[in-house]
Amino acid sequence: MVYNLANRIPEKQRIYQAMSKPVYMRPPRSKLYVYSYYGLFTVVSMGTLFQTYQLIRGKPAE
Repeated sequence: MVYNLANRIPEKQRIYQAMSKPVYMRPPRSKLYVYSYYGLFTVVSMGTLFQTYQLIRGKPAE
């Protein structure tokens, strides 16, 4: 039965908190999420900067 099982939460919590990694890199698959976000953020930022440059430069004279 469930209520006869040992409580392993404090043990797992000690292991998790003893890690030297940043909090956002501790869970499984965190590198995938963080680096995907960094990549998307970089692409969007570069697109915004490019379009800003295009607007400042203006259209060529005909």
